[in-house]
Amino acid sequence: MLKKTAIGSAIIGAVFAIVTGSASAQALYGTLKKIKDSGTIIIGHNEDSPPFAYFGADGKPQGYSIDICNKIADAVKAELKMDSLTVKYQAVNGQTRTPLLVNGTVDLVCATTTNTFSRQQQVDFLNTMFVTGNRLLVKKNSGIKEIEDLKGKVVSANQGTTNEKVLNELNQKLNLGIKVLSTKDQPQGWIALETDRTDAHMTDEVVEYGLIAKSKNPADYAVVGRLLSFDPYAIVIRRDDSAFRSLGNKVLANLYRSGEWEQVYTKWMSTIGQPLSADLKLLMSMQNYPD
Repeated sequence: MLKKTAIGSAIIGAVFAIVTGSASAQALYGTLKKIKDSGTIIIGHNEDSPPFAYFGADGKPQGYSIDICNKIADAVKAELKMDSLTVKYQAVNGQTRTPLLVNGTVDLVCATTTNTFSRQQQVDFLNTMFVTGNRLLVKKNSGIKEIEDLKGKVVSANQGTTNEKVLNELNQKLNLGIKVLSTKDQPQGWIALETDRTDAHMTDEVVEYGLIAKSKNPADYAVVGRLLSFDPYAIVIRRDDSAFRSLGNKVLANLYRSGEWEQVYTKWMSTIGQPLSADLKLLMSMQNYPD
């Protein structure tokens, strides 16, 4: 009896060791494994999209999105039980962010990226971190109030963005005859407007307020017109990586639940005079998933 019990225990122990050993070997995959192996997490970010992600006076990236992604980096370090984790930053734009994420140059994109079904064919997204929409950035003396006032005029929008897509669709739908100037990034779009090469720049409302706040003469510019789109911002990650997505979403839920997210919001949105709306606060509270 003792002999059979001992043999049975040995067999059970061996099976347990095989199972747990296999589980341990398979525990890390995708982005978490890449980070563990390299000791580095690489955050992709916009160069000049205040207040979300832009270079500060010290030359380092900062902003609302950066603060949230740094919280994710802290959670990765704790999850992987790493004594140290190197955090690197890589500037991206509307054309480069997806290729650089897919090829492994960056591990997540902390920018002003709208979550769309078409983009989900190439990448994945964490839960929503902000909601905005397209409006028009113009000079106050332009007389432009709505998109219909742009008939036959020149309007810029950044290449590879939902802004460019919305502008082209409305241009065709409303038969406006707008000449669309595709720009590389927000600074290029701003300069085109500032130097009168364009009559308006189309991008997300909150980004427009950020551009005005950073300009030399804020009083000369205005954000006008109705909202022309619905744009839920989300941090971008690689597809088929549920472990990393779950970790990132847990960080977001904890930020929303603890109230720390409101502190981050106030820190950055106060720089452009954007108070927290009841609707946005409600949306974030609906993502407070329990552990």
